[in-house]
Amino acid sequence: MYELGVLRAIDEAFGGLDLTQLKVYVGVSSGAFLSAGLANGISTAEMCRIFLTNESDHARFRPETFLRPAFAEYGRRLLAVPRVLTGWLTDLITKPLDTEWTDIVGRLGTLMPTGIFNNGAIEKFLREVFEHHGCTNDFRHLPNPLYVISVDLDTGATVRFGSNGLDHITISKAVQASSALPGLYPPVEIEGRWYVDGALRRTLHASVAFEAGADLVLAINPLVPFDAGLATFNGRAVPENLVEGGLPTVLSQTFRTMLRSRMQVGLEKYQRQYQESDLVLFEPNPDDVEMFFTNVFSYQSRVRVAEHAYRATLDDLNERFEMLAPLLAQHGISLRRDVVSDPHRGLMSSLGLRPPRQTDATARLRTALNNLDHSISTRH
Repeated sequence: MYELGVLRAIDEAFGGLDLTQLKVYVGVSSGAFLSAGLANGISTAEMCRIFLTNESDHARFRPETFLRPAFAEYGRRLLAVPRVLTGWLTDLITKPLDTEWTDIVGRLGTLMPTGIFNNGAIEKFLREVFEHHGCTNDFRHLPNPLYVISVDLDTGATVRFGSNGLDHITISKAVQASSALPGLYPPVEIEGRWYVDGALRRTLHASVAFEAGADLVLAINPLVPFDAGLATFNGRAVPENLVEGGLPTVLSQTFRTMLRSRMQVGLEKYQRQYQESDLVLFEPNPDDVEMFFTNVFSYQSRVRVAEHAYRATLDDLNERFEMLAPLLAQHGISLRRDVVSDPHRGLMSSLGLRPPRQTDATARLRTALNNLDHSISTRH
């Protein structure tokens, strides 16, 4: 939801840029949802209608889709209980001197589910979106390349769905794999291999875009470690320490710190290897109380989070205007001062009236005309 708010702000603030007509898209984890949508020609306004207002003809988004318990995974693990206990008891009887009581801990670990929630429903939702209304669920039929990043669980290697040899995998399945965060969602099986969240190896994977020929990369990182000291200094109400938030807060801060540290290493590498290209990064401020303490399982707050991201991004662009405007101009993009400096501008109000209802035929025609118009403009 934060990334969606950022994208909507970029869409409005950057003149001469169509986010549905970029040269290449790279999606990692939750970002794979949005990059796949943009690559399919779904505008930021339409994605806001899908995920925030439920006014879209593309799909009916139901938040519970992302929070359905993984009952099949639970059942599979329960069925293994007799086998595991029998094996341990057999070893205890036949090899009593070689078997310790602590062995039961390791064996019981194999009975724990690999994920709390069912991500099969997520894949089904995406499949329904990408197979209708002028979209495609096939990497090979997209007008511009899309790469969805995941990690092979058995090797730890990064995998680029959408690249040669892996472009026959459906986009919805690739996004499901890229966003399978261990502990929350089970690993995803694709052709006999198991895949997990793409952010486990690297945060941005911007090199994929640079290698595809991008001279300007727009990157969004929604997870930064929280700086309680800075928040207190700026007058924001925060707990005395993060330990008071218990294990979820500690794990959240740990995960964010690891991601941010790896991203900084990557940014330094990009500056050395791709000196002729530019990267503009969007992320929350380290004292952003709203982002850090929002319940990630509460989709009731999705409008508030997206709206917050929209405003924070416009404010950030306004602060960085003197630096970013010349840089973007080198790439044929104008930074609209009237948009970024408007303190009353809001995400929901930016959507305007709901567009006329579309059929699959009119949606396909719209997509074809948009692609044609972009091709003509590019040639001119």
